[in-house]
Amino acid sequence: MTLGRVLEQRVRIIAAVAMMAGAAWAASPDIAVARKLYDSTDFEQSLKVLLAIPSKDGAVYDLIGRNYYMQGDYKRATEALERAVAAEPANAGYALWLGRAYGRRAETSSPFTAPAHASKARQYFEKSVRLNPMNLEAQSDLFEYYLEAPGLLGGGLDKAQASAANIAKISPADGQLAEAELAEKRQETASAEEHLRRAVELAPRQIGKLIDLARFLAKQGRFQEAEQSFDHAEKIAPNSPRLLFARAEIYVKAHRNLEVAKELLKRYLAAELTADDPPKWQAAKLLHQAQGG
Repeated sequence: MTLGRVLEQRVRIIAAVAMMAGAAWAASPDIAVARKLYDSTDFEQSLKVLLAIPSKDGAVYDLIGRNYYMQGDYKRATEALERAVAAEPANAGYALWLGRAYGRRAETSSPFTAPAHASKARQYFEKSVRLNPMNLEAQSDLFEYYLEAPGLLGGGLDKAQASAANIAKISPADGQLAEAELAEKRQETASAEEHLRRAVELAPRQIGKLIDLARFLAKQGRFQEAEQSFDHAEKIAPNSPRLLFARAEIYVKAHRNLEVAKELLKRYLAAELTADDPPKWQAAKLLHQAQGG
């Protein structure tokens, strides 16, 4: 190869690298904007920004998938998240969200396609846990799968019990919640309540534990005690959107305090939410039910 050809080739390589770097630089601010929109629950606008990015990497496809998931479009969510996992197979977070998306597809699809989606959900939950055993969310989602899925699809109480032990290693309070769910599944009501109250003792400032206790008490028809648990949570986190939604959800499901439920849901819909809160369409659906729809 002549010196001129060598120099020409080098120029082309440098130009290609520069173009790739430029594309990455251009995508970086765009994905930051999209993530901010996602965090503020503006999923539609976040998607518009992401879909316009010309060179998409794993992070872009992951956020596209999460946006579709939050909008309830689980098919598109799995398609985008599959691309994220393909781009970065060792990313535990991508595998977790893909498992979640397949789990939702299993819940919302026909009896003919649900088993295949459920099996994929389990596979990706297990992969996420293998990649990052200390991820509490991944361990918790895998536990829920084992708890609810039949043995034919890889579920089972023995697997759930082992998973609960892994959760306890990361968070003793969340380990107690898992034990409570196992006890409830086995119809051991007294044991379930004991574990729930122990979880509250271990994490007294976490309103999620008080909400879980309130839900349990409401299912037992012990509404006055459930209200006490909600009141305790409200003192810790006044006007918490999560608390507003949970309280309204229990009222609607129990066909109690529907006027109060309507007001709570209206406050929720007007609140400043994050992506960790239930999506607004779920609150709107509850409000429709509370209004007799």
